Amino acid sequence: MLAYEKVNPIFDKWLDILRLRNNWDIKLELINDDNFKKTGDFKVDPDDRKAILMINAKNPKNENVEEVIIHELLHLKLYPLDQLTEGLIDGHYNVDTPEYNTIYTQFMTMLEQTVEELTKCFLLQYGDNKELSYGRCKTMKSFNELYDGLKALK
Repeated sequence: MLAYEKVNPIFDKWLDILRLRNNWDIKLELINDDNFKKTGDFKVDPDDRKAILMINAKNPKNENVEEVIIHELLHLKLYPLDQLTEGLIDGHYNVDTPEYNTIYTQFMTMLEQTVEELTKCFLLQYGDNKELSYGRCKTMKSFNELYDGLKALK
């Protein structure tokens, strides 16, 4: 289980590296709840520029807490762009239509991929623990398992 003594110095370090300390008031919260399924998440009040970074202290899927902190803080750094894009999608597509679902899913996928790639870059350049986590991979199907049950091509 993660403890504040271990996580707080990492959190403080990355607030400075990502230049968030003077722009946002951010509180770190370790979640010890079996119902919290995510490894990390945020609650954001953009009007007051306050945020709570929530880290799963009990059962994280990611094995490197520094990687999780960087990832989540980058989401906060990109939050204005995220909200602008979501607003544009909402303004141009009707919710719960195939078009809306397609563009929204593509945006969210690209956002996660971008944040994850930036996380790797920052971690490998400035991280104390440069070991990438493969925790999510452990829950995914293998390449061969993806083909189980499919009809053979003729």
